[in-house]
Amino acid sequence: MKLTWIPVKVLPDPSKITSVHGLCFEKGKMVVVHVKGRGFNNPGGHIEKGETPEEAFHREAYEEASVRGNIQLVGMIEVSHEENPLYDQNGKYPLIGYQLYYRMDIIECLPFQREHETTCRIWVEPEEYPYIIDDHELSLLALKEALRMKN
Repeated sequence: MKLTWIPVKVLPDPSKITSVHGLCFEKGKMVVVHVKGRGFNNPGGHIEKGETPEEAFHREAYEEASVRGNIQLVGMIEVSHEENPLYDQNGKYPLIGYQLYYRMDIIECLPFQREHETTCRIWVEPEEYPYIIDDHELSLLALKEALRMKN
């Protein structure tokens, strides 16, 4: 599959959005969460039936990192399976889908509960993020955009 970072402020067709993720900031630091089986990551996940992308990200940030805040769309990763010979057109993902990225400015940090798939949250300096995150390099482009849009 081919991944492409697109720094935009307009949402794509909602039926093509496969997940939402976020870069959450408080007092100059970011929160990242350790997800069982995946390592350190940004809070995020799939959109549940009836949710908007914004509602989904607020829910995921609360469930995974125990934070609430104000969000802004940073951009998205286009996930294209056009050249993927194993792509299943009857599967759960569209031929071309999008993973949205938001910036959250945290206004409420609650006690961490460990009730969902995350085992811990840590606060990191943005410049340390590349050494901690266990995600693809396009998340670094999302961080770069998010840092540009400081409130």
